[in-house]
Amino acid sequence: MRKRVIASAAAALGFLLVIPAAAADAGPGAPGIGDPYYPTYGNGGYDVSHYGLDLSYQPATDTLSGTATLRATATQGLTSFDLDFALTVSKVTVDGRPARFATSGEQELVITPARPIPRGHRTTVAVSYSGVPSSVQRYGFTSWQRTPDGGVAANEPESAWWWFPSNDHPLDKATYDVNVKVPAGEQAVSNGLLVSRHTSGGWTGYHWRQDKPQATYLATLALGHFDITHSRTRTGVPVINAYSTDLPAATAANARAGVERTGEIIDYLSGWFGPYPFDAAGGYVPNVPSHFSLEAQTRVFYSPAVFATTDGIGTVAHELSHQWWGDDVSLARWSDIWLNEGFASYGAWLWEEHAGGDSTRQAARAIYDAHPADDPFWTVEPGDPGPTRQFDDAVYDRGAVAIQALRTTIGDHAFRALLKAWPARHRYGNGTIAEFQALAEHLSGRDLGGFFQTWLYTPAKPAVLPGG
Repeated sequence: MRKRVIASAAAALGFLLVIPAAAADAGPGAPGIGDPYYPTYGNGGYDVSHYGLDLSYQPATDTLSGTATLRATATQGLTSFDLDFALTVSKVTVDGRPARFATSGEQELVITPARPIPRGHRTTVAVSYSGVPSSVQRYGFTSWQRTPDGGVAANEPESAWWWFPSNDHPLDKATYDVNVKVPAGEQAVSNGLLVSRHTSGGWTGYHWRQDKPQATYLATLALGHFDITHSRTRTGVPVINAYSTDLPAATAANARAGVERTGEIIDYLSGWFGPYPFDAAGGYVPNVPSHFSLEAQTRVFYSPAVFATTDGIGTVAHELSHQWWGDDVSLARWSDIWLNEGFASYGAWLWEEHAGGDSTRQAARAIYDAHPADDPFWTVEPGDPGPTRQFDDAVYDRGAVAIQALRTTIGDHAFRALLKAWPARHRYGNGTIAEFQALAEHLSGRDLGGFFQTWLYTPAKPAVLPGG
């Protein structure tokens, strides 16, 4: 759509008159987005639409430096606003003008622009910074993992602070351009598709683009030496996988055996969850000591521990299920974690049944029977587990059993429709358990209040496993 380049004098005068009023109503943006589990995470007063990261990395010293350029819209008049960040900032500009900045608390970067930002104004914020991410701890931990030849940013519910300033909460999703320069011979892996790669003056630049909205914790960066493979799904989605070149031989072989089935698993899961929502897929296996994996959008982070003795195919199916459940549709608050982990676990069960293993019914029955009524397992409420038990086994396993129970309760036809309708209706956005329950009730024609209370919000073993 063409923009007008000529405005009437009256319109121009009207615009000038609006600015002082907007400035008069301005105030500081909130230092948290309002999540009850993590009150300081995210920020209020603006919405980010795009992150443009121009970085350089020196593996010998683990030094990361560069500039992050954020495009955002003010949702209120702003005299100041916060970003979540933990490295050292040297300069900030807002709409090209130098801005004052200071740090507060564990990860708050407080920015005061030269003039107040009116509500509705589309602003550009540029933050220049540097640091050694592996040396930075916040709340007693670091989300940057040093490797023998580089580093990796991957963690949940936070990892962005260690490599770019952000509005760090899934409610504020954005697109990304990640440009990273590394010494020639090193590689940089991130989300989405590789737009370009070029070498000059002893440095190689990588430009990765994620053109679908992405939560900040799902943004990932891996720097080091990798063997990279390319393939496609049946529908033509590019699959890019990367394996650290210094993995133990057996681990590397197992990892390839599992991760190289990414396209096949996506094709199968699409039959349950609807079309794959992104323009790229894949994963990477760096040489790190951690034992968790993470559903980084389009480029899953896999711990090599997953592949120490097996092909880890269950983990691969779990993380790929997240591309619909958690990535495409992200939680609106961290207490809704069941929408991520319960359904990713159930997706792994679907794949296991497809591959000739236990049926989803058998998997649910095995977990239900394995935990007697007095087992603390049942004291965790998957619908609101609390921040200290957010990633408890029960959120995954009891959460998946609840999904099988729901399937039996509403019937297979409504259940299959539900698994496709949820990603379709909330595509690239966010959702809550309450909204999911309402959709399940709409599609099934049943009142499910009692069911959800029993399975997600009661700290006790349900007396009966439906269909068990």
